[in-house]
Amino acid sequence: MSTAIYTHPDCQRHEMGDWHPESPARLQAINDQLILAHISDLVEHRDGVRAQLSDIERNHSATAIGLVRDNVPSEGDYYPLDGDTLLNAHSYEAALAAAGSAVTATDAVIDGEISNAFCAIRPPGHHARPSEPMGFCLFNNVAIAAKHALDVRGLDRVAIVDFDVHHGNGTAESVANDPRILMVSFFQHPFYPYSDVESYTDTRVNVPVPARSKGDAVRQLVLDHWLPALHRQQPQMIFISAGFDAHREDDVGGMGLVEADYTWLTQQMMAVANQYGKGRIVSCLEGGYNLSSLGRSVAAHVKALAEL
Repeated sequence: MSTAIYTHPDCQRHEMGDWHPESPARLQAINDQLILAHISDLVEHRDGVRAQLSDIERNHSATAIGLVRDNVPSEGDYYPLDGDTLLNAHSYEAALAAAGSAVTATDAVIDGEISNAFCAIRPPGHHARPSEPMGFCLFNNVAIAAKHALDVRGLDRVAIVDFDVHHGNGTAESVANDPRILMVSFFQHPFYPYSDVESYTDTRVNVPVPARSKGDAVRQLVLDHWLPALHRQQPQMIFISAGFDAHREDDVGGMGLVEADYTWLTQQMMAVANQYGKGRIVSCLEGGYNLSSLGRSVAAHVKALAEL
C-alpha cells in the first residue's frame, strides 16, 4: 500500500486578503516542494469530496455552522468573523472540502486502500471550537475526521497528535469529554490562543513550551509525555494536526524546529500506529506561513509517512 495526498480545488478558492498569511500560496508552495524533492511522483494524489452536513454536525453546533454558511459575502468582498478570520465568497465550500477531504482520507485508510494520508487542505481547523470559528479556522477537520472514524466506521479509540506552534484549543474542547479520543500536543506558551495550560488529564496531554524551544526539547517531551500516553491508550488510528509554524524560519511563531524534527515526530507516530493501529494515520495541514520552510517541512513529513 502507499501514501496518498488528498486535496480539493475549493481549498485554493478561500482567501482572506493579500495581507493575510493563511493564503492559497501555502498549498502551491507545498506542491512545488514535493515536486522539487522528487516525492510527488512516489505517492498517490487523490481528490477529496465536500463533507456532508452530517459530518460537520458531528462536531459543531448549528450556530457554528450558520456563522460560516450564512455570512458568505458576495464575490470580491470579505466578511470578518473575528479580527483575523474572514470569509470570502468561497469559504463555506472550502471549509466543507477541507473537512470532507479528511473524512475521505479516513475512509480510504480504514478500508485498506492506502497506508496513510496527508491532507493538503485549507482553511485549517484546530482552533475551530464546537460553538464558533476562530484563529483562521472554520471547521475542525481533525476532530470531524476522528469522530467519523469512531461513530461511523466503528473504531473504539483514536489519538489526535498536534504539533503546531499554537495550542489546538478547538480540538481540545471538541474531544474534552470523549474518553475514546486521546489528544497529545505541544505548543508555545504564552502565545495565541492563550489557553489554560493546566490541561493534563488521562486523555489530554498538552505540554506548553517556552519560546525559542528547539528540537531537542520537543523530542524529550515526546519521549516523556506523549509516548507513555499513546502506549497506554493503544490507538487504533492516529490523526495528526500538522502545523509547521514551529519551524525556526517561521516568524509567526517563536520556536526552533527544523525539517529533521518533523521527520522524527512523524516516525515516532508511525511506530505507535504500526504497533496498535495497523499503521493507520491521517495527517491534516494546520499552520505554517513561511512558504519555503512550510514546503520543506511538509516534504519531510510526507517522505517519512511514505518511508522514502
